[in-house]
Amino acid sequence: MTDSPPTAPHAPPVAATGGNPLRRFLRATEIDTRLLGMIGALALIWLGFELYSILKLGRPSIFTGAASGDATTFLTPRNLWNISVQTASVGIMACGMVLVIIARHIDLSVGSILGFTAMIMGITQVWVLPQWLGLGHPAIWVIACMVGIALGTAIGAFHGWLVAYCAIPAFIVTLGGLMFWRGAAFLVASGQTISPVDSTFVLLGGGPYGAIGSVGSWIVCALACAGILWMLASGRKARQSHGFPLRPVWAEGFMATVGCGLVIGATLVVNAYPWPIGTVREFAAANGLTVPEEGLVISHGFAIPVLILIAVGLVMTLMMSRTRFGRYVYAIGGNPDAAELSGINTRAMTVRIFALMGFLAGLSAIVASARLKNATNSLGELDELYVIAAAVIGGTSLAGGVGTIYGAILGALLMQSLQSGMVLIGFGDGSYQKMVVGAVLVLAVYLDIVYRKRVK
Repeated sequence: MTDSPPTAPHAPPVAATGGNPLRRFLRATEIDTRLLGMIGALALIWLGFELYSILKLGRPSIFTGAASGDATTFLTPRNLWNISVQTASVGIMACGMVLVIIARHIDLSVGSILGFTAMIMGITQVWVLPQWLGLGHPAIWVIACMVGIALGTAIGAFHGWLVAYCAIPAFIVTLGGLMFWRGAAFLVASGQTISPVDSTFVLLGGGPYGAIGSVGSWIVCALACAGILWMLASGRKARQSHGFPLRPVWAEGFMATVGCGLVIGATLVVNAYPWPIGTVREFAAANGLTVPEEGLVISHGFAIPVLILIAVGLVMTLMMSRTRFGRYVYAIGGNPDAAELSGINTRAMTVRIFALMGFLAGLSAIVASARLKNATNSLGELDELYVIAAAVIGGTSLAGGVGTIYGAILGALLMQSLQSGMVLIGFGDGSYQKMVVGAVLVLAVYLDIVYRKRVK
């Protein structure tokens, strides 16, 4: 009698039998079908603009050796790098808007909070701190950022308090906040543009000096790939310990390959975008370097705003999936009455959700004002609509209870790709662009309704 090989008494593999091959693949890998849909839509947008600019406009492709000064097509390292930077501000706030909408609320004031906090940060680092600390003091930008984030958090908490403890609908509270803080942004500086902001503060907005370069980008790439592998391994170990079904080994390998492949591909793209010639000469002169005849190539690498967005996305995803706070947010969105009866302090949670939204609006104000290198009272106008659109396009249900952080970031990237692509091909002015984004928003909500009916 021979002993049979030991088998785990629990944690059987995920069933992948039955149905067509695509369904079996999706069941084994557990990929969200809506995520695939958004990625497919983004790919179609990118390819569509690329083909249009090649065939209709006759622009040279980057793959055909276009000169750096020529008008090129959509899928160039320069254009994709710029899109990533332009997505950062809206994407950061969209991560917070997901929580607000999941909890069955809305926040129309985030753009005005961004504008007001940016003005206060500008005044702090241009008018106030230089008198106390001296012009160019290294602590100026740090204090300014802390003031902006603290102010945004306080405003968000105040809005949450009005909603939770005064029983005023979030729509009314934040609509009032939209008008109040926009007016306050004008009054605090009498409509003036505050500039120039601190030189170190400017780096948080991107640009050649506001990126981490080729070596730094590869370090980030290595850390990201290691993190992906660790998350997959720890997730499998957690499933084994709790007796949950396991994904097949090939599915785990597929997810690791795709995840690391995307990170490596993004790193190659951002490193393929070199500094402009004028910036290279300026940098060489400032550092006593000699530019060779063939030129000096310095890669941008990942921009700091993009790294901030990625960090926010990771932290918010972990918060929503691994903490009690995240579970409470989904519970409140699913059924507020049942959540309260189960012992969740829904009013305190509402204050925290809006405070977090205000925190992210303050963080986004840092990125937006640093990118412009100044602070104006009009900064962030209409951003509240783009933020809500990004969350909804990314799969967050306006009925509450459903939404993902990565979906909102993809939604922001999709919208920015549409806007940048229309500018690149010369499609009308801003009015046409707003019309297209509005149509996409309505279409996204319709598709979400259809999807939920099919699921039910």
